[in-house]
Amino acid sequence: MAVGRRKTESPEMLKISTASAMELGIVSGRFYRGARNPCVNVLLAYEEGCRANCAYCGLARNRPGAHADKSFIRVGWPALSVTELLERIRQRESALRRVCISMITHPHAVADTLKLAGTFTRSCSLPLSVLCAPSVLPGGYLQDLRDAGVDMLGVAVDAATPELFDRFRGSGVRGPHRWDVYWRKVRRGVEVFGPGRVSVHLIVGLGETDLDLVRAFERVRRENACVHLFSFFAERDSLLSGNVPPPWERYLRIQLARVLVEGGGSGVEDFRFDEAGAILEFGMDPNRLRDTIESRVPFMTSGCPGRDGVVACNRPFGNCLPGKRQWNYPYLPDDEETALIRRALDPYVMRENRIPLVEPSRHGRQGGMAAGWRNH
Repeated sequence: MAVGRRKTESPEMLKISTASAMELGIVSGRFYRGARNPCVNVLLAYEEGCRANCAYCGLARNRPGAHADKSFIRVGWPALSVTELLERIRQRESALRRVCISMITHPHAVADTLKLAGTFTRSCSLPLSVLCAPSVLPGGYLQDLRDAGVDMLGVAVDAATPELFDRFRGSGVRGPHRWDVYWRKVRRGVEVFGPGRVSVHLIVGLGETDLDLVRAFERVRRENACVHLFSFFAERDSLLSGNVPPPWERYLRIQLARVLVEGGGSGVEDFRFDEAGAILEFGMDPNRLRDTIESRVPFMTSGCPGRDGVVACNRPFGNCLPGKRQWNYPYLPDDEETALIRRALDPYVMRENRIPLVEPSRHGRQGGMAAGWRNH
């Protein structure tokens, strides 16, 4: 152990999400509707905490309280020695499908993550993701992670526009993060890990419009990365603790838009937006839109998959409370939940049946049919 380092810190110690601790039998509890959490989510831990100060984050350096007691994504993260954690994983490995290491913005995080990546890949057969901290990564580091056995990279851009990013993560909160640095890591990550092996985290509810998010989805697709979508859900005592989550109906339509852009090839020109930038129409055949909704998949948590290609990192109830209306379902919605989703999105399906009209161009589109009226 390096001089001055404590055994209560990484790389000897990690924090683990409450859901992962439940899955591993470390804490007692029962998931709503029998949900499971097959991804072991761990977080680097240092007594001085994270050096960043993101306005919505539970780990922000200016959030009151000791780092050891702070929540992240609204849940507690109990500390555990790496030795005990690996033993727990070995005991239950057949029920698990991935491990994800989340870095924090700290000078020791670079070396410690690399060491931990090697430890995990040598000690278990589960695929390994790293949610990186771009602001502290040196050149060549992503290749080092790949060589250590990491197969997927996460980059938490979070904010959909550079203005919101700077306001909540950069100069607006005296934070170290820069928009361009994050997107350069996305691009470099795709070069190292390959297309579809890099996720860009985006949060709905930081003051962006639907149009901003669709543009962000397009950018992610152009980078050959994928979107992992989160709903804002306030952390107590954070700078944005007084803000509320986005309306459930809005989050549903953003989830649907993500799937259409990422997997269906839709773009900004295929949607129709109102003057405030909210989605009015998705611009596709209503039967196809209905089928996409009825598949139920768009409303499940988007996260890193297991080797079977099915989402493993499903973060049960990380940004909503359990109930029939969830902002990210950690399982395929049941019939009652699907009926609620269908009812919320029916107005959009009905609008797709309207006769195409020629309207003035909006939102940068040049002439022709208004965005959203085109069939596919």
